[in-house]
Amino acid sequence: MRNIRQQITENLIPVFRRKLSGVDALPQLAVLGLLSGILTGAVILLFRLAIEWPLEHFLPGVGSEGFEHLDIITRGLLPLAGALGLGLLMHRLAIHDRKVGIVHIMERLNYHQGYISFKSAVVQFVAGVTTVVSGQSAGREGPAVHLGAAFSSLLGQWMRLPNNSIRTLVACGCAAAISASFNTPISGVIFAMEVVMMEYTIAGFTPIILAAVSAAIVTQLVYGSEPAFSVPALTMNSMLEIPWILAIAVIIGIAAAAFIHLVDSMGRYHHRPVLLRISVAGLIMVPFAIFIPETMGIGYDTVDQTIHGELGFWLLIGAASAKLLITGISIGLGMPSGVIGPTVFMGATLGGAMGLVGASMFPDTASSVGFYAMLGMGAMMGAVLQAPLAALMALMELTRNPNIILPGMLIITTASLVTSEAFGKKSLFLTILKSQGLSYQNSPVIQALRRVSVGAIMDRNILRIERELTIEEARKALASEPKWLLVDGSNGPTSLLPAVDLARYLEDTAKQLTEEGVEPPETLDLMQIPANRRDVAPVQYQATLEEALNEFESTQAEALYVQRHVAPMIQRVYGVVLQSDIESYYQYRRS
Repeated sequence: MRNIRQQITENLIPVFRRKLSGVDALPQLAVLGLLSGILTGAVILLFRLAIEWPLEHFLPGVGSEGFEHLDIITRGLLPLAGALGLGLLMHRLAIHDRKVGIVHIMERLNYHQGYISFKSAVVQFVAGVTTVVSGQSAGREGPAVHLGAAFSSLLGQWMRLPNNSIRTLVACGCAAAISASFNTPISGVIFAMEVVMMEYTIAGFTPIILAAVSAAIVTQLVYGSEPAFSVPALTMNSMLEIPWILAIAVIIGIAAAAFIHLVDSMGRYHHRPVLLRISVAGLIMVPFAIFIPETMGIGYDTVDQTIHGELGFWLLIGAASAKLLITGISIGLGMPSGVIGPTVFMGATLGGAMGLVGASMFPDTASSVGFYAMLGMGAMMGAVLQAPLAALMALMELTRNPNIILPGMLIITTASLVTSEAFGKKSLFLTILKSQGLSYQNSPVIQALRRVSVGAIMDRNILRIERELTIEEARKALASEPKWLLVDGSNGPTSLLPAVDLARYLEDTAKQLTEEGVEPPETLDLMQIPANRRDVAPVQYQATLEEALNEFESTQAEALYVQRHVAPMIQRVYGVVLQSDIESYYQYRRS
């Protein structure tokens, strides 16, 4: 048994890693997608249990969202106490440990190749549970995406996979989290590629689809196969409703732009102490909790009532406006809240209110309030996230009704255009990144370089050799026919020279000394013989081609030797990479 385990460790795993270095490792990526989905599904189940179990026992009534049934004093004190606790927690953490949510995942992908720490996952788990349980205006999908991405990244780090594979695992975790939260695997896939990765690749689809499907299966074993909302049969009664749908799209586009602007404006106070900011957010939440308790928690019970036409116009308008204000203020001030749930709430209530207006204006042709509530959900999600395809897929999977496709496409694209073109707003996540002084590079060149590891293009035909050696040792070294000689110094490799240069020198020197009748020298100094030597710098085996190019730029080296940490204080060299290799590979992939 031990021999089998040792054989797997020494033979199969290195081959698995080496295959993953390239861009075409579909079978290996498929395995990773399945593992990521199962792991993420289990984590999301635990996360939902941590939220629902205390709320079901603490809140009066049935279910885990009955904040409206609490007495006024408890409703007022609960979010304030929760905010103070969260503020103290964040205050005790280092600044880099406070970052949570989808924005943090995008930052780690863009600047750190998707490496996410276990501590970050723990902080997100605790903060995500606390925000919802304490009645903050929060969603659970944002924290769920962080958790899925974090544990998938940790899986890749534990397996010591190349960085391009870890990036794919992060996308798998994001898709699996959305799939497990809403029971919408297709929208999970599109969300991961459209919102987080911002790219569509054939190689990326396979593992991400498998992750979304396997996560959905895990959660369906516990919660069943029903979608997040119970939706009645919905259809558009008349084509005459299209102008009204367009008018609603404009209204929702304006609301989405106002929400993004509010979050951005509140983000200007990020230099203030985190304890102060989160405490102020909790204090501002108090009057909303007292007078409009529907804004507390996730609010999916209110969304469900809206879809079934159980709420009046003024309550819907008041809840939508209050949710927009308090969520924008809270997130802008640094409350570790999810944003996807609130956008669903805002869109449903605003769409439902406009549906009631349409019913009063056109009683003979207007569709049901639930129809407009669902359209509003998709439109607000698409406009705030600037992800129309993900929003449309979510709308289709939540309604399971193909009749909503045409009006859904119309309202989502129109609302997204109003937000982006009329008001110049980017995605909420990109806006938050920009307010933090960060950017998200998604040019085709950078994306292509990130999909490949240096292990896929490095030249393995190298020989590590001492700087000084005898002629006999030099001849033995050349007998193995290496292409490159990596010259060792006192502190590791110092130079790279073509083996053919040493062979030519030995041949010319031997010929010259024979003609002159002189004994050859006892030792050679490889740093002194005529050769086309290149200065070298190290790069880790897991690094992507983008990281390798950055290493060339920062070190001004002419070649990189690829190394991996195999034991304490021991680095093993696997190959070398020239900048021309990277350029040739990219040109080849384009052609």
